[in-house]
Amino acid sequence: MRICSLLPSATEIVFTLGAGASLVGVSHECDYPAAAAAIPKVTRSNIASGLSSAQIDSAVSANLQEGGSLYELHLPLLEELQPDLVITQRLCDVCAVSFDRVQEAVAGLESGPRILNLEPHSLDDILGNIRAVGDAIDRESAAENAIAGLERRIDAIRRKTRDLESRPRVFCMEWVDPPFCGGHWMKELVEIAGGRDDLSHAHLPSRRIAWDRVLEFSPEVMVLTCCGFDLQRCRQEAENLTAFEGFHTLPAAKSGRIFATDGSAYFSRPGPRIVDSLEILAHLIHPEIFPPPALSGAFTCVNPERTGTIQP
Repeated sequence: MRICSLLPSATEIVFTLGAGASLVGVSHECDYPAAAAAIPKVTRSNIASGLSSAQIDSAVSANLQEGGSLYELHLPLLEELQPDLVITQRLCDVCAVSFDRVQEAVAGLESGPRILNLEPHSLDDILGNIRAVGDAIDRESAAENAIAGLERRIDAIRRKTRDLESRPRVFCMEWVDPPFCGGHWMKELVEIAGGRDDLSHAHLPSRRIAWDRVLEFSPEVMVLTCCGFDLQRCRQEAENLTAFEGFHTLPAAKSGRIFATDGSAYFSRPGPRIVDSLEILAHLIHPEIFPPPALSGAFTCVNPERTGTIQP
């Protein structure tokens, strides 16, 4: 089977199920595992590099309002690759090539590929996506084994936090300028990890949120999970927080419990490493219970009022 993955999460799933050698094409954002770098890239971004988060938000909004696309498919390469299966999504046009464009692009391919749509809104949906990919590529047993392993890790955290009396207020910030709360599975992750998230809605998209709402919620822990940004860029975004009125009055700012993460690799990527994201959150929210996961470059504590300072 010749597989084309237009999603970083799907690429990770295919590799996890032992079928990485069947991938003939991936998106330009597919960077894990390392072997994905050698696979031809069939997409590119239409958003210029080097923009601030505010400029990115403006460009994305304008593009979508005008009916444009944030990403383009490399049609000649698709013609050359002739995949049997194309894995994509219709969950979010900001995250990948729109589903309609994918359908149009593959309609004329001689190989007549099947399109597999992954559309997770919850942690269970993400596990279900692993099963769906396994079914599509004849790796059902590997999928069930992978899911079972992930479920054991989830349950291990849930058992330790189920009866906790102390549940810190947690704000997972998916975008800084303008502020966005977490979406889809983020509220669920926070609650399993032993926190309380009153700003996001379970299983619904991330949305822009008024800063006054954040001040009212008064988070004790802030976790920057910026979609599409790695740890270094997320640390830079933390510096923008000082421009928000009343930021220094927040309990999280006073105690230094503000964290930057590699949002692109973990929190905004609904694949096997979403459970790594849960383990990161569990440690950040309850370090007295959960030791830090051994994940290099996944997260760090930052003090945005002192640029570049990493708190121990």
